[in-house]
Amino acid sequence: MISVSNLTMSFGGEPLFEEVSFLINQRDRVGLAGKNGSGKSTMLKILSGLQNFDTGEVSKPNNCTIGYLPQDMSHNLGKTVFDEAASAFTEIKIIESKINNINHQLETRTDYESDAYMKLLTDLHDLGERMNMLGGYSIDADIETTLLGLGFDRNDFTRLMDEFSGGWRMRVELAKLLLQKPNILLLDEPTNHLDIESITWLEEFLKDYYGAVVMVSHDKAFLDNITTRTIEITMGRIYDYKANYTKYLVLRKERKEQQEAAKKNQDKYIEKTQLLIDKFRAKKDKAAFAQSLIKKLDKLEVVEVDDDDSAKIHFKFPPAPRSGKIVVESIGVKKQYGEKVIFKDVDFVIERGDKVAFVGRNGEGKSTFIKLIAGEQQGEGTINIGANVNIGYFAQNQAETLDGNKTVFETIDEVAVGDIRKSVRNLLGSFLFGGDDIDKKARVLSGGEKNRLAMCKLLLEPYSLLVLDEPTNHLDIRSKEVLKNALMNYDGTLIIVSHDREFLSGMSNRTFEFKNKNVKQYIGDVNEYLTSRKIESFKQLEQNPFANKKTDEQLKAEADKNKSAEERKEKDKEQKQLQNQISKSEKEIARLETEIKSFDNKLMNPSQYQDVINDKAAFAKYEDAKKQLEVEMKNWEQLQSKL
Repeated sequence: MISVSNLTMSFGGEPLFEEVSFLINQRDRVGLAGKNGSGKSTMLKILSGLQNFDTGEVSKPNNCTIGYLPQDMSHNLGKTVFDEAASAFTEIKIIESKINNINHQLETRTDYESDAYMKLLTDLHDLGERMNMLGGYSIDADIETTLLGLGFDRNDFTRLMDEFSGGWRMRVELAKLLLQKPNILLLDEPTNHLDIESITWLEEFLKDYYGAVVMVSHDKAFLDNITTRTIEITMGRIYDYKANYTKYLVLRKERKEQQEAAKKNQDKYIEKTQLLIDKFRAKKDKAAFAQSLIKKLDKLEVVEVDDDDSAKIHFKFPPAPRSGKIVVESIGVKKQYGEKVIFKDVDFVIERGDKVAFVGRNGEGKSTFIKLIAGEQQGEGTINIGANVNIGYFAQNQAETLDGNKTVFETIDEVAVGDIRKSVRNLLGSFLFGGDDIDKKARVLSGGEKNRLAMCKLLLEPYSLLVLDEPTNHLDIRSKEVLKNALMNYDGTLIIVSHDREFLSGMSNRTFEFKNKNVKQYIGDVNEYLTSRKIESFKQLEQNPFANKKTDEQLKAEADKNKSAEERKEKDKEQKQLQNQISKSEKEIARLETEIKSFDNKLMNPSQYQDVINDKAAFAKYEDAKKQLEVEMKNWEQLQSKL
């Protein structure tokens, strides 16, 4: 569906991609892998047609539609959630208007035999066919299903977009994208603002999606549950694995070991050859032999070992200034939007040195309460901030507040005061902004880089209270671990909102659960809280407590149980046959791609070009290989669909 051929792109004078090629086929489930800044988001922009590149070609069929969900986006305000979601159906709305207009004319006209009347009937039929193809007669039901799946309540449908946080607005954008049903979905960190219930729904939706899906995500479980193919971007090259993320990591390790072994053997060969050259080059009867060895070394293609992504942020929070014993006190706090009450009668006290986790479903008021503490919003009741308490607040959309026109260095330098100004470069270096990176404009940074820069700003001043709302958004796994260690060693008071159980584990000494307009306190970290609630995982927490419907997995398990042993045996046999056929097909595809690439290399070589063009037999073989590859790719797609 999309063909990328010899794509090359430089960024700031440095090569980002160097002659990379790959195909995205119908119903592919592809995860893009690579370290932060390797070009994953840029590749999605190129595939969507929003980003230019230097050389190469990106092609797709004329009737192929692409839906792209970026990390950062602008939102339309002033509409209700339902109306904004319905804006995805622009073409359907236009057709609907035309149908209504024609129906009105048919009701009022009496020239039944005229050509104009017959044309109206023909137009009505054609428009009806198009409407049916687009699913236009069920759009309200589709909108409702999609919004509910992404965590909205029916009461939210009539609320204005202005009332929702950036994360919820992003869900509406995702809903619009899914409702448009493009041939290819390009998703950049789609789970960043989703709770676990919504992530589960999205997983099931994407598994069954009729088109191709290409995504960037730092959620390993999400990638494993959806993707069947991983494209790694590293050092300007790509490696294409027909495997999900976890299996890709194993294959990547094997590839690295093979590279290291090949490099070791090549180094030994070069060393021995150099010894022979040094031994014989001065001898007249051996000089020709020595020269031939020199030429061999010159022509030798050096084995390169891919760099490990070993870079990670290094930082710790400054010592917290001593505050009063009472840091935050909540007395009868209530917050509502219009008639919708978010929470009420909230009473608690947070003392110096406490580390508190806010947990609960999205929409229960965790981020809202954090904003009340930080003074970003006002509510009813009283929130007392203790003596000598200064607050460091990190919002969900903190990265969006960065001035895109300022460089990385300017972003930090303009707010740094005192002795810290002398070490701005060192501080940025600890957050992986080294060399020319500090001169990049904030607007061109990746989502992870923006989050690191926003986190870096928190270190410019020592805070007695850190208030963090989903600080791990866009961060890779290694950066999450470093942030967690820094927070666990922080000697001040901490309030944190997160849906990441692994990140929260061991972090807090108290857990506040937001549920049903109330806040309940539990002693201990998130694991102790879950034990107290007799919940095994956040997935159970996120489920609607009033829903008794069986999950798809439960229904499938019951159905499988009822099948006869013979049916299961026959099904297993068919699956194995298909898997064997797919394996053979993949080997044939790899062989043909190698053959075509070899010929392409000759065509690209000026010294060989003319000979290749004149060799009609070889050229015919090349054209035949391309046709065979196209046939084999279709065969592979059909086998995958059957499987």
